[in-house]
Amino acid sequence: MKLGIISDTHGVLRNEVIENLNGCDYIIHGGDVGGKEIIDNLRNIAGTIVVKGNNDKDPWGCTLPKSKKVNLDDFVVYVVHDKKDIEYEKLDDVNIVVYGHSHKYNEENYRGITFINPGSCGRRRFSLPLTMAIVKGDKDNISVEKIILE
Repeated sequence: MKLGIISDTHGVLRNEVIENLNGCDYIIHGGDVGGKEIIDNLRNIAGTIVVKGNNDKDPWGCTLPKSKKVNLDDFVVYVVHDKKDIEYEKLDDVNIVVYGHSHKYNEENYRGITFINPGSCGRRRFSLPLTMAIVKGDKDNISVEKIILE
């Protein structure tokens, strides 16, 4: 299983992001998409799971769920835009939590759950690098690769 993990595209889908997502079984977008056309393009690559970010205020963005829990073959994934909105009571069977918002890459393990903030891969903000993540493996063996974009 191979998952592409991105967030905070803010209306920009870079060629380098697309190249890294090719071959993924699923793509997970942690919100602040910046428009339906971004998700349409991602869905041409792989099945895509997306949640609403604080900047997804257009009519399409308002239809997105605030959080989503999905079973993706080998993984149970919980996705939310802002880490402070995680509903911990929903994480009993979860392997991976994906969140965004801060534009800062973070990866940590908490009580056997892999938490990933892939950072931002859209518009450059602050002085932070543009990043994303690729997850490989299965529920018993999760490998996370941080990708720093040019």
